[in-house]
Amino acid sequence: MGTITQDYIENYIRNLIIEEDSFVQKLELYSLEHNVPIIHPEVKQFLSVIIKSSGIKSILEVGTAIGYSSIVFCNAMNNGKVVTIEINEDMKCEALKNIDLAGYNNNIEVILGDANHVIKEIRGQFDCIFLDGAKGHYIHLLDTCLELLKPGGILISDNVLFRGMVANNELVKRRKITIVKRMRKYLEVITSHRQLKTSIIPIGDGVALSYKLKD
Repeated sequence: MGTITQDYIENYIRNLIIEEDSFVQKLELYSLEHNVPIIHPEVKQFLSVIIKSSGIKSILEVGTAIGYSSIVFCNAMNNGKVVTIEINEDMKCEALKNIDLAGYNNNIEVILGDANHVIKEIRGQFDCIFLDGAKGHYIHLLDTCLELLKPGGILISDNVLFRGMVANNELVKRRKITIVKRMRKYLEVITSHRQLKTSIIPIGDGVALSYKLKD
């Protein structure tokens, strides 16, 4: 369970979600059995609604893991394109296998490497960018993300409340101090940035939704 909302609220919301894709359900079970972090069910549902309602057709993702969120995004887009970055080679291999089984080989491109470096080599612009990699690096990726995000596009940042530590000093663990400080700085920047209109939503582990203003 998460740590930023009451368990009974989280359970109630999750019990209302109907997942119709059996392969997505299998990936959820796999992630639970193998302790692989994926987006929370209520976050998955929220992002699917955002993608559908905004007409998003191209997404850049940082943090592929087993390919779960990329597949969820493709389900929501209906013939869209995802470019996703993964630093771990084993995870990339697992993701490619799942993407193939889901039938999205032509829709999802997986790039192996450190997002801090490979993101600078990506060309074009995207309707949406989803940050779900190393939390301490969001602030370092922001400038490049804004260059790659279309005006009117959406930047989605996951886990921004980081188990509640970002909002409450009493919860901060000593070994997580640097991550918490960087995340606080990141949230300060995106909520005051002249190009962005941002809302922070307390679901999952915290989601920041930022709209890039049009010129």
